[in-house]
Amino acid sequence: MTDAPARDVTVSVLPSLAHIAPEVWDACACPEAANGRPIDPFTTHRFLKALEDSGSVGPRTGWEPQYLSVEVEGETVAVAPMYAKGHSQGEYIFDHSWAHALERAGGQYYPKLQVAVPFTPATGRRLLTRPGFEVLGRSALVQGAVQFAANHALSSVHMTFCTEEEAEAGAEMGLLHRVTQQFHWLNEGYASFDDFLAALSSRKRKTIRKERRQAQAFGGEIRMLTGAEIEPRHWDAFWRFYQDTGSRKWGQPYLTRRFFEIAHETLRDDVALVMCEREGHAVAGALNFIGRDVLFGRYWGCIEDHPCLHFEACYYQAIDYAIAHGMKRVEAGAQGEHKLARGYLPAATHSLHWLAEPSFRNAVEHYLAEERRAVDEDIEILTGYGPFRNTRGEEQP
Repeated sequence: MTDAPARDVTVSVLPSLAHIAPEVWDACACPEAANGRPIDPFTTHRFLKALEDSGSVGPRTGWEPQYLSVEVEGETVAVAPMYAKGHSQGEYIFDHSWAHALERAGGQYYPKLQVAVPFTPATGRRLLTRPGFEVLGRSALVQGAVQFAANHALSSVHMTFCTEEEAEAGAEMGLLHRVTQQFHWLNEGYASFDDFLAALSSRKRKTIRKERRQAQAFGGEIRMLTGAEIEPRHWDAFWRFYQDTGSRKWGQPYLTRRFFEIAHETLRDDVALVMCEREGHAVAGALNFIGRDVLFGRYWGCIEDHPCLHFEACYYQAIDYAIAHGMKRVEAGAQGEHKLARGYLPAATHSLHWLAEPSFRNAVEHYLAEERRAVDEDIEILTGYGPFRNTRGEEQP
């Protein structure tokens, strides 16, 4: 099928994924999964429904589901995960300064709309369309989100961690394009971890080998578990790790305990879970999600501190897994310039924004133009300080 005339389009807002069948949602979210893994698991019905059913999103969380659905002649051709937000937590594209500026000027920033995967700073499609409906579907979803915001006197719509292609299309539709950065590891066809190390300067190579030895010296075993290898006891342990990290970083964890119970039932095949165990007791762990060509690092936690165990569980185990499974990239989540020395290079990430108040929009537009230039410069400078040998075989600084 191909894009249909606009007159046949109906846009609906759904308060729950219970109102749309999994196969209907996933036909838009991950049509490629009919022949294997989805490009990423985060916009699948099963992942978003786990957030909803676990109470991680919904009433009193500040993330109120308002999923968008586009139909053409009664057939669903596009969907988007959208939420009414009462705060800016769990987004990782920071707009607190925007909220403060608008409120100082007498406006009201919250509530706003967020087209995103909650608590997940991973690049992926946000305007989810069936093949052949890309142009119509994207346009209808953007118009639907903006119209919903206008109808409910909301300040803004934000589409975070969208693809670069979506960002370009959204900018053509009049949305503001924001560029930020993360650190990603890229697989340059490495046959092994040692092959990757051979691409580094000798000093960085020695440092990483030393860190791996120090991590292994914690006195136990480090394992990567997937699918049926993951048992309920592993989730019990990881919940303890996650609570510790969440309480220190955010004040309280974003995900509920129930989310991990549902993950055991419906998401185990999407998960690569690193567990560090000594004498039968788990002391640290890292949670990754598996895409078609990308491993997404999400959470780390521990109940004991050991030198370099964080680097091993989060970064080096992920690289090992990506090489072994022929994956193109590891996305290590938000922030963290310490990742640079471990082979993770800066990469641009994208978001789109619609602001209702014209003068506020103009001010943000000027700010974003300056920010994009600054981010481009940072990426260029940081890449130059990466751990890799340069093209002439010389050592990097």
